[in-house]
Amino acid sequence: MSKVLMLYASTTGNTELMAEAMVGYLEDKNITVVTKTFEYDPIDVEELLDYDAILVGTHTWDDGDLPYEVEDFYEELDDVDITGKVFGVFGSADSCYDTYGGAVDLMSDRLKNKGAILVPERLKVDLTPEGDDILRCEKFVETLWAFFRI
Repeated sequence: MSKVLMLYASTTGNTELMAEAMVGYLEDKNITVVTKTFEYDPIDVEELLDYDAILVGTHTWDDGDLPYEVEDFYEELDDVDITGKVFGVFGSADSCYDTYGGAVDLMSDRLKNKGAILVPERLKVDLTPEGDDILRCEKFVETLWAFFRI
């Protein structure tokens, strides 16, 4: 059975709503999902190796920065070989800033540079996900699922 790790940081609940939509979709496909938040759960980068795919959700702080809760994970990626691991990166953003969803781009670039296989889309939702945004979340994990079920 496939096993996915869902990691996310969500201050306002927007990225959490995205994560919940994705987890629901995957669980409907009988995929085991372990969910952890950067704010409350210990995350050892070595455990990334125990999963078929990893979803990383992060909201963007200020004008394109990673939230402080995600910074340690970002740095600790140097301590693990994730070459060939499947990742999807997503998050809520705010289009009023000059840099839209910069944290999603920072994390995606970091994972790609470490040799990860990424879902091609960097899923960004402007503020609260609604209607079509939830469908985009489901489509996003459908694409992720296609990567590791082959």
